[in-house]
Amino acid sequence: MIAINFETGKRAGDSVDLISNPEPSLEQSGIVVPQTAPSDQPLLDAYSQAVVQAAESVSPSVVKIEARKDDPKGSNGRQGGGSGSGFIISPDGLVLTNSHVVHGADRLGVILNDGRQPDANLLGEDPETDLAVLRIYAPNLSPAKLGESKNIRVGQLAIAIGNPYGFECTVTAGVVSALGRSFRSRSGRLMDNIIQTDAALNPGNSGGPLVNSRGEVIGVNTAMILPAQGICFAIAIDTAKYVAGWLIKDGKIRRSYIGVGGQDVKLHRRLVRYHHLPVESGLLVVSVEPSSPAADAGLREGDIIVQFNTRAIASVDDLHKELTEQTIGVKSLLTILRHTEKLELAIVPEESRPRTE
Repeated sequence: MIAINFETGKRAGDSVDLISNPEPSLEQSGIVVPQTAPSDQPLLDAYSQAVVQAAESVSPSVVKIEARKDDPKGSNGRQGGGSGSGFIISPDGLVLTNSHVVHGADRLGVILNDGRQPDANLLGEDPETDLAVLRIYAPNLSPAKLGESKNIRVGQLAIAIGNPYGFECTVTAGVVSALGRSFRSRSGRLMDNIIQTDAALNPGNSGGPLVNSRGEVIGVNTAMILPAQGICFAIAIDTAKYVAGWLIKDGKIRRSYIGVGGQDVKLHRRLVRYHHLPVESGLLVVSVEPSSPAADAGLREGDIIVQFNTRAIASVDDLHKELTEQTIGVKSLLTILRHTEKLELAIVPEESRPRTE
């Protein structure tokens, strides 16, 4: 009687060649074996580490600013005001923040990261760029490292640190969404070279630093669009360094003005061709301040400004860009259209006077 092994198909006593007759693999059988997906853990760890290191590096430099306003006529004598953020930029106590955080405050309070509350004074502010510099008096301060906004790239990591709604030293992270945005300040002047980011900002973040993965400040957080999600803005640090330097030196940014109110208008094509104008729009004068440079130059309501010296003026923002410190007291040439005539008026811009509220 022959015993048959039904699992191997061999008769009892037959030797089984396991080497020459291996079991077929799953691949040989036509079965697709899913490959193990590479883990994202190393990337997540690197991202987390970058955010943690940047936050730990900059957080000691971030301060909470409390602006107090006395209102004896209303609110039953109670104090008004608000709060924002700022960051230390020098070991001797210079603090950079937004102008709208401290503007009009009767008293300023600063709370450091370690809980100290030193005295603080406003050195200067510039509402046109929404920047201000404070001086605090305290030892052992940790200034933030300032980077260069010209080296920023869209898509790079952006970390915002501040005190939203009074929650001290809050960190949010995102990316640089866009560069070269323009944003209108509260004074109405257009601010250029604004950084757009999706790092979450909330009321109280204003004036805080926007930093890169190396812990370098690349911007000053300034605004967000309330109905939108993830559209926030920061003033480029290169602009902030320039403005801060003048605020520390003079307490203000000197600009010129000519004393007109205007609005942008399109020019008729016939006028553009006839006068060989370099632009197809101009600045319509809707008001002229008495005893201003514009009034002294003979500018009238209804005139259209199309050129300042050799620069074409297509909008009020173009004129703002020309009215700098360099033109204060300097005789300039204003090209206008009066009805259908092209005229040139000599004008001497004066130093801009501070706004009163």
